[in-house]
Amino acid sequence: MKEFDFYIVPTPIGNLGDITFRAIEVLKSVDLIACEDSRVTQKLLNHFDIKTKCVSYHKYNEKERLSQIIEILQSGKKMALVSDAGTPLVCDPGSVVVKELRQRGFSITSLPGACAVTTFLSQISRDSEKFSFVGFLPKTEKQIQDIVNEHKLEDMVFYESPNRIVQTLKIINKVRPNVEVAFGRELTKVFEEVVVDKIENVIEHLENNVSKGEFVVMIFRDKNQTEFSDIEDKIKCLQNKGFSAKDISVILSELYGVNKNKIYKVTVGK
Repeated sequence: MKEFDFYIVPTPIGNLGDITFRAIEVLKSVDLIACEDSRVTQKLLNHFDIKTKCVSYHKYNEKERLSQIIEILQSGKKMALVSDAGTPLVCDPGSVVVKELRQRGFSITSLPGACAVTTFLSQISRDSEKFSFVGFLPKTEKQIQDIVNEHKLEDMVFYESPNRIVQTLKIINKVRPNVEVAFGRELTKVFEEVVVDKIENVIEHLENNVSKGEFVVMIFRDKNQTEFSDIEDKIKCLQNKGFSAKDISVILSELYGVNKNKIYKVTVGK
């Protein structure tokens, strides 16, 4: 098996039995493991009798740890990166070090494994394979509503904390009333729960049930919207600014990836 300088290793999001044989093998073979919280990672290592030492690597010390990691790799040693749960770089630290290591020519690989998004989506029926993952939503009401409106033509997936989930859904309900929502919490654990329902029913359900664990949520796309529903307002705006139909079709085609001839026909028909 080919050896690499740096391994990105997913860890279980709940059930320890979900770790792969290769992940255990890599974590045992490297010289050092970079992890978010050594207390969390140590429980995993102890469970599988992995003796490799750990060094903390989290979003607050990424740049500080960078020179140390580079020095370790330059000495010929191998390292692995893990997060507390799931896949590093997917809403978890790692982007800073991976970018720098690639620029310096170190060999990097990532192992397949646990990820809350794919674990969740694999049990949610959808009309299309297309979806947008936006990570954790911002905190202000306007920012949340802007993101929801921006993605109303496609399924939108995000993470949310248990203490914010109800309030976030109430904010979304203001701009997307009656929209269908799916959520998963405690995935792969004993009290796993996955629900698909109208947003108002989901809100009521969560208000009556104590929230545990981080949530993965999907807001289903608006099936009543046409391909151009979201673009028509922008066509009107550009027309009011004096742009020609040809210019409008080119501009919006570049921005939204829609066929410019279709946009042109919609524009001249107004």
